[in-house]
Amino acid sequence: MKQHAVEMPPAVILCGGLGTRIRDVTESLPKPMVPVGPQPIIWHIMKIYASFGVKRFILCLGYKREVFIDYFLNYKARSTDITITLGAQDKIKYHDRLEEEDWEVTLADTGLYTQTGGRVARAVKYLKDTDKYYFMTYGDAVSDVNIFELYEAHVKSGKLLTITAVHPAGRFGELNIDGGRVLEFDEKPQTTSGYVNGGFMVISREFNRHYLGNIDLSFESAPVKNALKAGQLQAFPHEGFWQCMDTVREHQLLNKMWDEGNVPWLEV
Repeated sequence: MKQHAVEMPPAVILCGGLGTRIRDVTESLPKPMVPVGPQPIIWHIMKIYASFGVKRFILCLGYKREVFIDYFLNYKARSTDITITLGAQDKIKYHDRLEEEDWEVTLADTGLYTQTGGRVARAVKYLKDTDKYYFMTYGDAVSDVNIFELYEAHVKSGKLLTITAVHPAGRFGELNIDGGRVLEFDEKPQTTSGYVNGGFMVISREFNRHYLGNIDLSFESAPVKNALKAGQLQAFPHEGFWQCMDTVREHQLLNKMWDEGNVPWLEV
């Protein structure tokens, strides 16, 4: 399988949470719209996927969904000087030739208080009939993970779900793995000594039918654990860069890295 030889699956991104642990900077913005440098972190995540040929995105919205709508409807206007001619036929002139994103972005309203499993269940209706797989990740973490290698590993494994396993300290769903085989999944342990769930998942469409029937569940609880019990959960160990933006300190860290020109997630 060669990169760019096939159309890449779409990416489903969870963007609807309240972001309570980073409340200082999310009172007016949903967490995925909090800026890292001049652009929100959701843009950085989409650029990671786009660098591997992913062109379709489905954003699972909830909290302050109108902020996403405003951003993407006005995406081009926000990026350059414009002249607006008012009258019977309004016209907009964009003054700079921009590098335009070749993206199709579906803004899916998945509810204000819906849990993550329910958000995915509501969003997958926007998959094409030809989509056998889709990517899924959270709207608050960046990484230099090789998306094409991740996708290829998932297809070769024959499993229904592949999770990228990374090494940061606690708070996340811990994965005990042996090579690529998942031995145990512990949702958000207090301490961790091994791999944790870093998002950047690949999901086979068949997973939806088997494990997303109850939309009131978090994705990380019954759906993942039931897939594990059935031997359908695969890990993709990633030893490179991964950083979430779950706290004010982590937000400051990512912006410091941007200011210093240290952006490994955009160098893939």
